[in-house]
Amino acid sequence: MSPSEQLNRTEVRVATRVWQGQTNPEIAVAFGTSEQVIKNHLRSIFDKLGVWSRLELALYVAAHGGADWDGPSVVEKEAPVLGGPVAAARRGVGR
Repeated sequence: MSPSEQLNRTEVRVATRVWQGQTNPEIAVAFGTSEQVIKNHLRSIFDKLGVWSRLELALYVAAHGGADWDGPSVVEKEAPVLGGPVAAARRGVGR
């Protein structure tokens, strides 16, 4: 089953930003919402994909194509975040 069949558009965007190494507060600012809303999205994403952490989520996204894991029409076109998932893992991506 593809990510688009499991996640809604917002969840795909949140998961992609986790893969890019963004923190919950950074994602919340980008979405114009609260950090708690992002945490709720992540809880739903984790349940739907069967992952337990941000690192597992980042690895899932990477294994399914990275920035284009659900096709370019769903993922926002934007400049990549410097460092990507490796830098995020070093920063403690499991916050």
